[in-house]
Amino acid sequence: MGFSAVGTSTADTMVVPTGYVATAFIPWGEPINALGPAWKPDATNSADDQEQQVGDNHDGMWFFGFNTAGNGYGDRSNEGLLVVNHEYINPEYFHAPDTDAADWMAPFTFEKARKALAAHGASVVHVKRAADGSWEQVKGSAYNRRIHGNTPMTLQGPAAGHPLMRTAADPSGTQVLGMLNNCGNGWTPWGTYLTCEENWNGYFGAPTSGATIAPDFEDQKAEILAGQSRYGITTAGFGYRWHTVDPRFDADVNPNEPHRFGWIVEIDPFAPASKPVKRTAMGRFKHENAELVVAANGKVVVYSGDDERNEYIYKFVSAGTFDKANPTSAANRRLLEDGTLYVARFDTGATVGDNMGTGVWIPLVFGQNGLTAANGFASQAEVMIKTR
Repeated sequence: MGFSAVGTSTADTMVVPTGYVATAFIPWGEPINALGPAWKPDATNSADDQEQQVGDNHDGMWFFGFNTAGNGYGDRSNEGLLVVNHEYINPEYFHAPDTDAADWMAPFTFEKARKALAAHGASVVHVKRAADGSWEQVKGSAYNRRIHGNTPMTLQGPAAGHPLMRTAADPSGTQVLGMLNNCGNGWTPWGTYLTCEENWNGYFGAPTSGATIAPDFEDQKAEILAGQSRYGITTAGFGYRWHTVDPRFDADVNPNEPHRFGWIVEIDPFAPASKPVKRTAMGRFKHENAELVVAANGKVVVYSGDDERNEYIYKFVSAGTFDKANPTSAANRRLLEDGTLYVARFDTGATVGDNMGTGVWIPLVFGQNGLTAANGFASQAEVMIKTR
C-alpha cells in the first residue's frame, strides 16, 4: 500500500503513518443535529439530552456515499452518511456522582436507566469532507438520526408474532423497543446498514432466577428458563441494574422480552422516518457481524458468528435472487425476509492436527436434523428464537 509502518507505542494518542492525518469527530455526546443539547463533561446530561446526542462506545460502522444528486445512495467519497454502532456504556463516567460516596450509581433510578438506553444503538451522521481534507458533520441535515434502546422497531420473519415474542406491552409480538449491545456490522448493496446485537443478555436480570416466573407464562416456565440459561441471562446481569427500575428488563416479570433481542437489525440510513427491522430469519444469538456477499447464482449470503467461547458460525442464504441491474429495487430490499439459516460443523481431516479438516453447512430447518417437537422445536419460528 506504499506507506511506512508506525512504531510500537503505548502513548494515549492516535498514531498514523507519515503523510496520513487522523482527526477525531462525532464523539460520545456530540449533538446529533443543530438543535441537540451540548454535551456536559460533568455527566449531568439527561436521558432526553442523550437521545439527541451521539451514543457511547463506537464499534462497527459503515460509510454510505451519496449519489451524484446528493439525495440517495451512490459512490461519492467526499460526502455521505456514516452509520456508527454504540455497543455499551461505562457507568463509572456515564452517570453524575450522586448521594452515596460508596456507590457512585446510587440511588439508581429509571431516569438513569433511560439515559443508558439512549446511549446504546446507533447514530446516522451526515458527514462531508472539507476543502482542507478534514471531515465535518453537516449539522442541519435531515439525515442525522439517533437510533437507541427505546426506538420503535419492527420484528419481521419467522419469529414475528410467535407467542414467545409477545409481551403485555406488545401482544402482537411484532414491535419492539430498541436494540442493544450493537457490536459488528455489515452493509447491503441496496444501501442499508446491518447492525448486530451481541451481548444483549447482560442487560436483563432474573432476580429470583425464575422461581416465581410471571403467572401468564407458567406453562412455558421450563422452556423459558432453559433458554435464559443457554443465552446467559443471570440473576444480576452485567450489573447495569436496569431490571431493578424497569420491569421490561426483569426476566422474571417479562420472560419473553429477552426473546426480542439477539437479532440482526436492518436500517435504511437514507430514510430518516423509516423503522429499523429485526430480521428474524437470520437467527437469534450474540451476533458479532453480518458479512454479506452475493453468490455466483445471485443468492444473497450473510455470514455471522456467535461471539462467545465454544459457540458457532452461521450463514443465511436468501430464498430470492439479487437483481444486479436494479440494486436498490424493492425486490432486493426484501431479500433478507426469507431464506435458510445454516450452522457450520467442522470435522478433523485424515490427519489429526494438520489443520486441514473438512466441514459441512447444516440447514436449520424445522423438521430436519432433529429440529422437531420432540426435541423442543414446535415450528420454524422456534428454531430461529432458539438458534443457539
